Parts: sequence; C-alpha cells; structure tokens
Amino acid sequence: MTPPLTCTAICADCAVRDRALCGSLDDRELRALNALGQRRRVAAGQAVAWAGDEAILCGNILSGTLKLVAGPADGREQIVGLLYPADFFGQPFGGQTDFTIVALSDAELCVFPRAGFERVLDDHPRMERLLLERTAASLREARRQMLVLARQSAAEKVAGFLLDMAARAGDGGCCAVPGGPLTFDLPLTRGQIADVLGMTIETVSRQLTRLKNAGTIALPGPRAVTIRDAAALAARAEAA
Repeated sequence: MTPPLTCTAICADCAVRDRALCGSLDDRELRALNALGQRRRVAAGQAVAWAGDEAILCGNILSGTLKLVAGPADGREQIVGLLYPADFFGQPFGGQTDFTIVALSDAELCVFPRAGFERVLDDHPRMERLLLERTAASLREARRQMLVLARQSAAEKVAGFLLDMAARAGDGGCCAVPGGPLTFDLPLTRGQIADVLGMTIETVSRQLTRLKNAGTIALPGPRAVTIRDAAALAARAEAA
C-alpha cells in the first residue's frame, strides 16, 4: 500500500500545488489532508472510477491526462470531458459516480477516501468553500466549451483544441530555442479528439492536414504536434 502523505514538505514539492486546491490551503488545512492522502500511479487505459459505482475516492491529478466517459445505451463510448494536472476529481457528498474516469496516459494522482475527505471539509469550512468555488468555475468552463463547440466550424474546433493542448503542455512541451516552435504530444488519438469535438475522425485528419499544408503546424510523429505559427493558429480558431 502506498504510504500516506505525512508532511507538508511533500506537498511543497508538488509540481501542481500552486494550481491545485491545496495551493489555497493553510498549514492546518494541509496537515488534515496529509493525514488522508496517498500517491497513486495509474497506467494508461486503467479506470480510476466506474460510472454507477459508489463514489469512494476523490483527489487531485499530479501528472497525466484522464478522460470522463459516458456510456450511452447504444454501447458507444462518449468522452464528455478531460482532466489535466491540478484538476480535482471525485464527488464529495455524492452517492454514485456519474462518469467513468480512465487514464489516457500514465498518470499520478493524490487520492483521498471520500468519507474522510468529507469529514475534513466539515471541520474546515474554508476548504469546503474553496472546493465549491473550483467546482463552480469548472462547471462554467464546461458550459462555455459546450457553447463554443456548438457555434464553431470544424476548422475552428481543431485549431482551438490544438491551442488548448499547447497551453496545457506547459513545461511538458519542447522548444528548440526560447520562444521558438513548441512541440508536444497529444494525449488523445484522432478518434478520441473526434469524440471530444463532436466530429468524425476523417474530418479531424483533414483539418490537421490542412493546417500542416499551410505551414501552421507540423506533425513529426503519430501524436506529436509542433505549433509553427501560433498567431495563424489563433486566427484560425477565431474564424475559419
């Protein structure tokens, strides 16, 4: 069993602490979480939680990318959201898990038993308020994304998706020279990108090829993308 986090120094060294819920906590609140937390590594393709099961875990993503999956009656998987480093997952004070959570890449999580986490929230009202604020912000962003995707053309959707992925790549991307083209690996296959954007895989591939032919991006590997002209990509995302 992974040992519990027993000192604030571990959290101080956390790469996502400044962006995660923990970054807003004081030492007393952090110690309360440290008494519950465990580091957990999950392999690509491994499920963290299953839709319909009792919600028993929650926590922060330290590295990697996870997907939220709904299973419609026709059995076809539908990706309804993505989770990135510093994102919170789980349903405190909830009963069942709404969506299956699956690792798209190898990932590291900081997990808390839901029941224990709820007790910590009860004892620390400020932490509960901070979590509520983050949850509300995530909901607003999800609604904004739904509205944007409903109005965008295929070209705008793919360009906007690449910009979002580039921004999230952060230090995980690679620049040969400071300020030069950014190269990063997409966490999704083209088929998964199509599911997220509400498109076909053929349309996604066609739009990527057009961006490549225009010199806006390069595709040096199966999932690798190089942003060669960020301004042109941004212009494409705003208006095809």
